[in-house]
Amino acid sequence: MNVLSVDAIIQFGVLLGVLLPAYLTITFRDLLSAALASAAMSLLLSLEFYLLHAPDVAIAEAAVGAGVVTAIVVYGIAKTERWEREAP
Repeated sequence: MNVLSVDAIIQFGVLLGVLLPAYLTITFRDLLSAALASAAMSLLLSLEFYLLHAPDVAIAEAAVGAGVVTAIVVYGIAKTERWEREAP
């Protein structure tokens, strides 16, 4: 009988944790909330890369994915006007 190791269980848990912010990113109607959910997803992905023994990729993902991209998206949201259609 093959027993899962603790590392495999942790990696599976982190990957399941990535699914929640990914789902929230595509379902939030508020752009700022979606950007923050995307940053959380990126941080969890960088944790997964670290667990897979790729620390250079983890650092790049954390810096670019969660840091720079989120800052640019939030800056873009701040520079736009907010308007919404009335609900039918």
